[in-house]
Amino acid sequence: MTARVLIVEDESMIAMMVEDYLVHAGYEVVALVGTLDEALTAAERCSFDVALLDVNLAGQTSFPVADVLEARGIPYMFLSGYGRETLPERLRRRYGLQKPFRMPELGRALERVRNPVN
Repeated sequence: MTARVLIVEDESMIAMMVEDYLVHAGYEVVALVGTLDEALTAAERCSFDVALLDVNLAGQTSFPVADVLEARGIPYMFLSGYGRETLPERLRRRYGLQKPFRMPELGRALERVRNPVN
């Protein structure tokens, strides 16, 4: 089964590169959004298996989106230009990759989020 992905990223070039990589890797991108309002709507209404969240969306954090995903039980990870320590303690376990990253790193990190080892 193809995993369906929500991408939350406000930098259009990064968003397009991530989307292109994921499509070529066999994922289905169900939505690509760049604002907090769009992200909240997608997180609440769309059907997807995993989400990638940029931390900073035009000066607003994506933490409310993370809260929606937590409530829905949907796995996600943060992609950020900042380190793990900048996240609230409750969300640090969801830190994925620090920008800039290479696309193969994204693929490996996404698989770890989708299939965590207990």
